[in-house]
Amino acid sequence: MLDNKCFRENIGTTAKQLEKRGFTLNVDEINILEEQRKFLQTKTQTLQNERNVQSKNIGKAKAAGEDINPLLAKITTLGDDLKSLELQSEEVLAKLKAIQLSVPNLLHKSVPAGKDETDNVEVRRWGDPKLRTADIKDHVELGEQLDMMDFAKASKIAGSRFVVLQGQLAQLQRALIQFMLNVQTTEHDYTEVYVPFLVNKDSLYGTGQLPKFANDQFNITDEWGYSLIPTAEVPVTNLVREQIIEAKQLPLKYVTHTPCFRSEAGSYGKDTRGLIRQHQFEKVEMVRIVKPEESYQHLEELVENAESILQKLELPYRVVSLCAGDTGFSAAKTYDLEVWVPSQNTYREISSCSNFEDFQARRLQARWRNPVKEKPELVHTLNGSGLPAGRTLVAIMENYQDEKGNIHIPKVLQPYMNELTMINRH
Repeated sequence: MLDNKCFRENIGTTAKQLEKRGFTLNVDEINILEEQRKFLQTKTQTLQNERNVQSKNIGKAKAAGEDINPLLAKITTLGDDLKSLELQSEEVLAKLKAIQLSVPNLLHKSVPAGKDETDNVEVRRWGDPKLRTADIKDHVELGEQLDMMDFAKASKIAGSRFVVLQGQLAQLQRALIQFMLNVQTTEHDYTEVYVPFLVNKDSLYGTGQLPKFANDQFNITDEWGYSLIPTAEVPVTNLVREQIIEAKQLPLKYVTHTPCFRSEAGSYGKDTRGLIRQHQFEKVEMVRIVKPEESYQHLEELVENAESILQKLELPYRVVSLCAGDTGFSAAKTYDLEVWVPSQNTYREISSCSNFEDFQARRLQARWRNPVKEKPELVHTLNGSGLPAGRTLVAIMENYQDEKGNIHIPKVLQPYMNELTMINRH
């Protein structure tokens, strides 16, 4: 959520900055509501002052032995008027807050201009892509030929966009998760956390999933009011909700493994084959809570932490800076890591690393005690995938396949696979 100053003092500048995203801010509506808010606030203060005067007059009238009933009647009328103004003010403030919650974050000045993913800017590449040839198989064909990946059974159990992994492919996914957690905790100084997979609405509002992405959630429709997490970003970032963090505690660096659940609303017909876009998938997530002046240094480090996984797995990838039109709702700046997928002869997104600046922190009321200014200030929050197990499994299967349909195990994963070097096609 943006600062109130963006709507009250700098609304013209705010609207112009949001245009870079292709977002049109209804300036007229906000200005009208702001005028109503100011009017009601002024009128409320006037009536409160008048009520205070009349209350003092009652005391004077009593002391003088005068009839105080007219004054009591006036106090009652003023009280009724103030209640009415309070209700009107609450209605106006609710409308303003609803607008504020629907407005995306302002972009960092370094974000490239552009309308969609075709305008994203490549930053760097790593590794040599394995170009598609006639004998290259996609991960679905490979998995089914190994008899270790079954979409038909998953469809019977749940529906489309689910999978059953078994045998050594299931073991490989588990090995990936363990490996990724170990790298971040032992090499990059993250603290591993275990968090709830069900969250309340306040948590979803806090990180920006609500109200914008309400249709993307899987909700439990009973008295509990819980939702399944779309990403571990939600529970982990909420660890600092309504807290004041001491300066010496920052930065906070968390990593976790969770399942993630997404309805994939709006993606009908897109990536319906295979593991690329599932309703349920496993992911290792990194979250950082930092001092504002250090947040863009942390963004670069976060990207490098995600890259380290792909480099250790020896998977070709590239880093792109998302353009204005492709940057997510809550982010001020985002880098995507795209891994090479041979069967598609292209790079596909495998990680997004974002700096939200104070956008989430304002919703969460997550603050730190600035020793220089001697008062609490909003922190900056960041998160990045490090990495999704399913998409990483896809990349390994396709990049490490041989002409017989066997899957060779990356060297760094072999200790997690009981020194297995290859998954054989029987």
